[in-house]
Amino acid sequence: MKDTLLIGCAAGFSGDRTDAARPVVDTLIRRQQPAVLIFETLAERTLALAQLARRADPEAGYEPLLPDMLAPVLADCLAHGIRIVGNFGAANPHAAARRVLALAREVGARVPRVAVVTGDDLSDAAHRGLLHEALGGAADGLDITSANAYLGAEAIAEALRAGADIVITGRVSDPSLTVGPALAHFGWAPDDWDRLARATMAGHLLECGAQVCGGYYADPGLKDVPELASVGYPIAEIDADGGCVIGKAEGTGGCVDEHTVKEQLLYELHDPAAYLTPDVVADIREAWVETVGPDRVRLHGVRGHARPARLKVNVFHAQGWLAEGEISYAGRGAEARARLAGDVLRRRLAGCGPLRVDLIGVASVFGDDAGQWLSRQPVGDARDVRLRIAMNHADRRQAERLTREVTALYTCGPAGGGGVRTGLRQRLGTVSCLVPRERVSVQLEFVE
Repeated sequence: MKDTLLIGCAAGFSGDRTDAARPVVDTLIRRQQPAVLIFETLAERTLALAQLARRADPEAGYEPLLPDMLAPVLADCLAHGIRIVGNFGAANPHAAARRVLALAREVGARVPRVAVVTGDDLSDAAHRGLLHEALGGAADGLDITSANAYLGAEAIAEALRAGADIVITGRVSDPSLTVGPALAHFGWAPDDWDRLARATMAGHLLECGAQVCGGYYADPGLKDVPELASVGYPIAEIDADGGCVIGKAEGTGGCVDEHTVKEQLLYELHDPAAYLTPDVVADIREAWVETVGPDRVRLHGVRGHARPARLKVNVFHAQGWLAEGEISYAGRGAEARARLAGDVLRRRLAGCGPLRVDLIGVASVFGDDAGQWLSRQPVGDARDVRLRIAMNHADRRQAERLTREVTALYTCGPAGGGGVRTGLRQRLGTVSCLVPRERVSVQLEFVE
């Protein structure tokens, strides 16, 4: 059916469930229509961590769970003509491509045609002038480690038109993983703003995986979701005008209804009149949804406007070392002992910089780095408290002091502490800017 394209999503973030793809692929196979499987695994934080991984190992920096996500379905996708598009290349798309080719051999699948989309990485010296120009004064004093622009869908579409079985990208706009296959399948013009906007919002509904199928929506007694333990992942049926019906993999839990679709539609949407992406500016002010069957909701009324002249760039910069430690206190006086331990650490680490102290179960989500919120709360009688302490420091040796001091609480008191856990990791900060799209060179390459 040329007039319909099925796009299933099998991941909404790095670390998502590795068994999600199987029911989605089984559903796509049964429907016997043109189909694409997408993996969205690249949040801002994820890419920052991937940049660090690539710096430590030139063959790392892509999605760590890539083999686990693809292995269960790769052979079937290749056998049934289901294309795969994913931003699981992260900071190292070429290494990801090599791993996918090796994985195909491991699972006994035919050799796929793998395309890599690059150009998002603006980290090299040649782009430093561009970044400083875009950031202005915000660049002063930054130890820039990497920078990545949000690319759009055109290179993905070009790769699919050229016969790619698998398209691997780094930083692209999340909805572009859906817009690219739709562009290739339907042959839309790159300035067909209404169709591009509709496909963009279909991609927006898909991009968080199980979220639109009731996952992040579930709230017992208020918004009940059936069989959440086996929640399904979404499938969009996109038509030639870009309109979509959102459903989910057959035989799975969760639900797709007007409420779940509306929540996801508004997710991270700052301006309903202008959802900015590299492909189009989507306008949902007149959008509405309609139930068209069990776990099937159609989206109507999306309009589009010309795409922005500039691309968003996330710039990562060195921001020291994050040290963390935890210790538990239980029984009578547990909260008082945990508070005393926090005070001991504040005094022992005085002068090292701000120290974050949380009492998990008492004051953590509503706490603050200065500890003012906690200090205003009277000492309660909580009998099961986990103390968490964190500090960021430019000097690794100073940060390591926190991990040692938390461990020392075992015998230095207060009484009854146990279950110490400590951690230390390099930290990256992020600032964003906009650059003219003509200053970003997008490349497409097939990896043999």
